[in-house]
Amino acid sequence: MTPKERVRTALAHEQPDRVPLEMSFTPEFAQRLRARLFGETGKGHNPHGGGNDYALELELGLDVLLTSVGWANSYYAGDLYNPGADHYTDEWGVDWRNIRYETRFGEGFYTEFENPPLADDDAIGSYQAPDPTRPELYTSVEQAVRDFGDHYWIVGSCQTTIWETAVALRGFENLLMDILEDPDLVGSILDIPQAYHTAVCRRLVELGVDMVWLGDDIGGQQSMIMSPEQWRTLLKPRFAGLIAELKTLNPALKIAYHTDGHVEPVIDELIEIGVDVLHPIQPACMDPAALKRRYGDRLCFMGTVDEQHTLPFGSVDDVRREVEERIRTVGKDGGLILAPTHHVQLDTPIENLLALVETAKQSSHGT
Repeated sequence: MTPKERVRTALAHEQPDRVPLEMSFTPEFAQRLRARLFGETGKGHNPHGGGNDYALELELGLDVLLTSVGWANSYYAGDLYNPGADHYTDEWGVDWRNIRYETRFGEGFYTEFENPPLADDDAIGSYQAPDPTRPELYTSVEQAVRDFGDHYWIVGSCQTTIWETAVALRGFENLLMDILEDPDLVGSILDIPQAYHTAVCRRLVELGVDMVWLGDDIGGQQSMIMSPEQWRTLLKPRFAGLIAELKTLNPALKIAYHTDGHVEPVIDELIEIGVDVLHPIQPACMDPAALKRRYGDRLCFMGTVDEQHTLPFGSVDDVRREVEERIRTVGKDGGLILAPTHHVQLDTPIENLLALVETAKQSSHGT
């Protein structure tokens, strides 16, 4: 099978020749991996998939190629906005700071936003989001579809679709208080990223991606970060309308939805509003095999390989066992795109990543 055929078969709840693979990498892990595979480290890497050369994905034999447009591309974007500095301000007016940390493989960093531009109520009415129709935003999408679309499964990523962008604009504590004190104000704030990302998603579909990847983190380690009732009021209708609009543009389009953490209370409703693929299914938060038994005839899964424990801290044998278990259970009769449950982090041994890939490629027909 070609990668595109493999993914299409799995998402049709049929058994492909082997489980399809997807993964992404933090910039510093990508540098290590590039040095291991190619002996050079010069090229940057966007973990969200915008503007990459796909050399790592092609060398590893992955089936899914990501191309990203939207506010999520502001993560790890310091070289774009303020090269060489540990802080930058993105085009939305959100301030970011690089937070550095040490691992056994060297120093890494993650980016953390601060100083939300809409923290002051008076700033909301006059705020102008960036223009989502600028042609330059879609150059890498056009290139991915043109160069790889016949052979690979192309995913247009538009994550942090509504809630997370609103959190960055308003501030997490402010937005939670707004939910209790001023629901109309919350709606006005959520309208901003929804309008922007709706325009982006429409363009991704028009350009010919196979799947649009939406998402907002609504789950914590053991429970949702908002009540299911609040999710039903604030976000469910918005995503339902967006998904319906996109599937009207292309009825064959698949929709993936990303949310970290425990979200089982709303999985039935995600299926109801048209989500085809749920990501990432963190094993420390939800049981992948149990979700397959309960929802597997109506929902596909992407992820399931533990990036919190197994990949960074387990042995090669631990990784192999977990991959084999996921293929045997979640991958039975299709329905699984195997992937780490997050961007692969700097603290992950490359041998563990390669063990994931090799084990998946050696397995066939869910065995």
